[in-house]
Amino acid sequence: MPDKTGILTLNSISSLGLGRFPAAGYRVGPKVENPSAILVRSFKMHDMEIPESVVAIARAGAGTNNIPVARMTARGIPVFNTPGANANAVKELVLAAMLVATRNLVPAVKFADSLTGPEIGKQVEEGKKAFAGRELPGQTLGIVGLGAIGRLVAETAIGLGMNVVGYDPEITVDAAWSLPSKVVRAHGIEDLLKSSDFVTLHVPLLDATRHLIDAKRLSLMKPGATLLNFARDAIVDEDAVIASLDSGRLGAYLCDFPGEKLKGVDKVVTFPHLGASTREAEDNCAVMAADQVKDYLENGNIFNTVNFPNLEMARESNFRIAIVNANVPNMLGQISSAFADAGINIHNMANKSRGEIAYTLVDIDSPASAEVVSKIASIPGVIRVRNLTITA
Repeated sequence: MPDKTGILTLNSISSLGLGRFPAAGYRVGPKVENPSAILVRSFKMHDMEIPESVVAIARAGAGTNNIPVARMTARGIPVFNTPGANANAVKELVLAAMLVATRNLVPAVKFADSLTGPEIGKQVEEGKKAFAGRELPGQTLGIVGLGAIGRLVAETAIGLGMNVVGYDPEITVDAAWSLPSKVVRAHGIEDLLKSSDFVTLHVPLLDATRHLIDAKRLSLMKPGATLLNFARDAIVDEDAVIASLDSGRLGAYLCDFPGEKLKGVDKVVTFPHLGASTREAEDNCAVMAADQVKDYLENGNIFNTVNFPNLEMARESNFRIAIVNANVPNMLGQISSAFADAGINIHNMANKSRGEIAYTLVDIDSPASAEVVSKIASIPGVIRVRNLTITA
């Protein structure tokens, strides 16, 4: 019996996701040796010695800042993520945060907890005026980033009677088609900030988005506006936020990232990273990550990676070779020649590139010997070759 394929888990992963790996063919757990793949959530992998046996890594979540992506790309290892799997959970928390802000719920709860004595009812009636809020209909919500989460937030806000302005310079055609027609497109982030009563951020943390909201942009916001950050902490300059709150320009800041700077600051509400912390979101992320890794290990198909091109090809043969290589000229010609020299007919082939990485799937009509695989692996620029033959 062939050895089982090892899947190393670096965090607690939903059993629904782990159950996607059949026990007959897989070993799954936190102590698996020589794993073929790694499943991770928040574990910081940058200082980890990642075994040479690993050919895939998947994060059960969207962000991959905890994974050394560039190093994995150089080793020919795709890093999968699960965009959209936790979108509803984050959307609900954004909605909750807007209600917390507009109805002054945090100070109201603190006031209610402070009441004592037999005349609490009278104290309530006398004190509640200090917490009078506003309703959401008619107010304008600006959404920066219109991916899976941003789109759901837009739909919900429109359903509540809010006006929605959106900005996303990297929006895909599919995402644009799925946006509600009532979303008004901002010409730039500055236009969005000037017109919004609430601003919510849904962009990844990149060099270009670090401190995306800084002192200059905060100065453009409507007086008393509320800023919501359930994306990444460093997208917002916290020093600038505190200064804007102190000056009275910014009305409130609500985020999912507690820290020393924000602790105890008036009109700041932080949550303990609850964005994806629902049972449903954890299940969805785990299932999606597991399915992507399983399909890659067994068939070489790639979908939802942050460093490789998407490439899916239906199986038309039991004999398949997957090749990761540098995106340089004449690579396909050399690969085809290696098969031709061995008398192996190519049944089907697909190739995609992304930046400096290219990926090729080849279905062949007969088995490729270890010698043929080795010959392909020796082609300059080839990073990794996997034989994905299905055996009875």
